[in-house]
Amino acid sequence: MKLKLNREFAARHLFVTVLLAAMACWFGYDGYVSYPSLTPEALYERIEHNPPPSPEAAAKVYANAIPRQKQFMALCLIGAAAVGFGVWRAARFRFAYRERGFSFRARRYKIDDIATVDDSQWKKKWILRLTVKDGSKIVLDGWHHSGVDGFYEILRDAGKVGAR
Repeated sequence: MKLKLNREFAARHLFVTVLLAAMACWFGYDGYVSYPSLTPEALYERIEHNPPPSPEAAAKVYANAIPRQKQFMALCLIGAAAVGFGVWRAARFRFAYRERGFSFRARRYKIDDIATVDDSQWKKKWILRLTVKDGSKIVLDGWHHSGVDGFYEILRDAGKVGAR
């Protein structure tokens, strides 16, 4: 069986990616188009919902608001890229298994090729950390991929996890 990208994981994270990208567009529009088109006094009133107490106060808000919108835009773009990259990596992860073995990175292994299994996070987070005798380290996350529980059952039947 091949591990498949968990649809709920992908949908939630892609929603966050789109949301962050939309927020970046909003902040970018304010920072590059909307705010610069206003006078300092008009921008002060738009932000504070009151007339400015002085021209200096309006100028100070104007000088801070525009760069701040551009900074928020950059942060949202970085966040969208990070979350989207995480989904992309999870989608490209290739792991397949059968009763007596598994394949990872175009290499086939037997269950006996597993040197250690760290299942300390299995009950709470569905995470398995495998170390193969050739030194490869593999992290399987049941939230990112469906089918990890089937591999856990195989490992349990082989005596690699669970009661020892």
